[in-house]
Parts: sequence; structure tokens; C-alpha cells
Amino acid sequence: MPPRDGQARRHAKDVLCQRHIPFGLKDQHMRYRQLGSSTLQISEISLGSWLTFSGGVDFHRTRACTETALDVGINFFDTANAYGYGIAESAWGEILSEHPREKYVLATKLFAPMSKEPDDWGLTAQQIRKQLEASLQRLRTDYVDVYQAHRFDTRVPIEETIEGFQSVVEQGKARYIGFSEWTPEQIRAGTEIGGDELFVASQPQYSMLWRAPETEVFPLCQARAISQIVWSPLAQGVLTGKYRPAQRIPPGSRFASKTMGGSKDRYTDDVLKAVQRLAPIAEDAGMDMSTMALAWVLRRPEVASAITGASRPEQVEANARAAGVSLSADLLARIDTALGSVPVTEPRLAVGAAEGVLHR
Repeated sequence: MPPRDGQARRHAKDVLCQRHIPFGLKDQHMRYRQLGSSTLQISEISLGSWLTFSGGVDFHRTRACTETALDVGINFFDTANAYGYGIAESAWGEILSEHPREKYVLATKLFAPMSKEPDDWGLTAQQIRKQLEASLQRLRTDYVDVYQAHRFDTRVPIEETIEGFQSVVEQGKARYIGFSEWTPEQIRAGTEIGGDELFVASQPQYSMLWRAPETEVFPLCQARAISQIVWSPLAQGVLTGKYRPAQRIPPGSRFASKTMGGSKDRYTDDVLKAVQRLAPIAEDAGMDMSTMALAWVLRRPEVASAITGASRPEQVEANARAAGVSLSADLLARIDTALGSVPVTEPRLAVGAAEGVLHR
């Protein structure tokens, strides 16, 4: 396992969110950013495996998308044990293990049940060790670069959870630790016990339509040198503009899929109408809507990477083109005017999350 360079980590705090281009990738369009206080430099556009590679698309397309991601300079791959109950991890274990381990940055998560046993879930120290071992076997690797709490476990003393994460780091099975959709209270509790350097990544939902983490989570994490790696930056494809109000869902799209379209009812005609108002703005700027939406997310220096899903290689290539794209102040103002009051801006509790912290 690569060493955890303490001096580099301290220096990383001073350059948090600056862009970096790893050696050997300087001739590619992809851009890279520091991940929190870690020594990791990750691609601004990353590849996720939530709905797509957990059963939404077949293995052949999973491989094609993954290989394309590597070809265009994407080096950050995000998954979880619960995605297809191990299917996504196993697929990437087969595909990514064919490449040198130092060529990609691998992140996975735990929290959700992986069996029918009533206590076989959560963030006890035992679960952290057990689930990581299983993930490593499926991923065919000796370590993950970032091991993340998929949600906060309010049933378990936070001290035990932190000790569990510290243990797998000390054993060399996880290089760094992250969390997804923790409340500000939970973030403070975790960093007070584990120290600012234990956590390097926060993974919230974030897009033009979902701005909930901006008010509290972003500044709280930035003060602790914790980067954001955001999920659903395209609002599950809504911000590409392909879903139109009062029109039939396009065949072959995510919302047309029985396995991937479960969230389509969240996006009302009012939302879809607002999104359509973005089309001429993107056209005037000479870019497609997905590029504009991803560049909008990446405009924030707190964001290290935007996690994108893809069911076809051409989607991976299109998403990658958003790296390094800047949006003018005038363009950002036009976007806000077009969307009006549609975006969620106030803090919200994520699906599967719960408030509160238990101490010993």
C-alpha cells in the first residue's frame, strides 16, 4: 500500500481544491484536484456505479464504460457494497484488476444491510472490518483508497465507529476515510474524535437543482480540509434536458428502465419546464446542457469531483469534456434566473439519513 505521507497531507491543506495534473496525463483534457488533506489527486469527473453497474446495464457495457473512463483520464471510481449487493464491486474487481493498481483511485462504502441478519449492517467496528474484507475480495485488491460511511449510524457510539475506521487505516486496508450525507452535528462529532486528518471526503447530493449542502456542509468541511465528491450532479439525467414536460419518457433512458427509473416521480413538470429554460443558455455558451451542469458543480472550489453514471461509453466521453470548463458570472446569473425557485436550497436530511449522535 502506498505510504500516507504526513508532510504531503499537511501541505495539501494549503492547496486544498487547487487543480493538479498527475504525471503522464498532461496531454489529456481531464483536470485533477486534491482530495481533502490526502495525497490523492482525483479527476474532476469521476465514474460511479450506483444504478448502472449494479444491474442496470450488462457486464459488457460496464466494461466498455469503465475502459472508456480510463482512456479519457478519469482515475476516480466510486462504488459501494450495497450496489447490487456486491454486483458493482465484483464487476469492477474483474475489470480494474486488469490495470496497474496505481493508475486508479478506488472508493467504496458500507452501511446498508448485506444479508437478512437483523444486525448485519451499520457502522460498528465489527461491521467496518467485516464489510471491508468482503469488499476487498470482490474488488480484487489489497486496499481501497477511500472507505466511506454511506450514512451515519445513530445506534452506535461515534467513538466505536471512529475506532473501527482508524483500525482499517492502521492495517493498511484503507488509505483514507470519507462519509456520505452526514449532518453538520455528525461531521463535527466525527472530526472532534478522529481528528481533522481522518476524513478527506464528504459525498453529498449536489446539482443545479439540489443545493442543500452549500449553506452548512460545504463551509464546515472546507474548514476541516474535507473535499466534496458529489453524487447526482446531473440529477439522474434530468439536467441533460432529455426529459420534457408532458412528453413520453425517451426509450432507452434511465427513467424508462425498471431497475434505474425509481426516482422519476421526484421531477415534476414544473422542474422539467425550468430545466428546458436552460437549453438556450447552454446553446449560447456553445456547450451542451450536461457540460454546463457539470461545470456548474465544479465551479465550487470545495468540490473535488463530480460522480457521474453512464450506461454507454459515449456518455462517459461527453461527461469528461466538462473538466476544466469555466462558467462566466453572467452565465451563472442566467442559470439562476431560468431556474427561479425550483432548486432546493435549504438544508435537507438525505434519504436513509437520521439526525443525532450517540456517545459512550
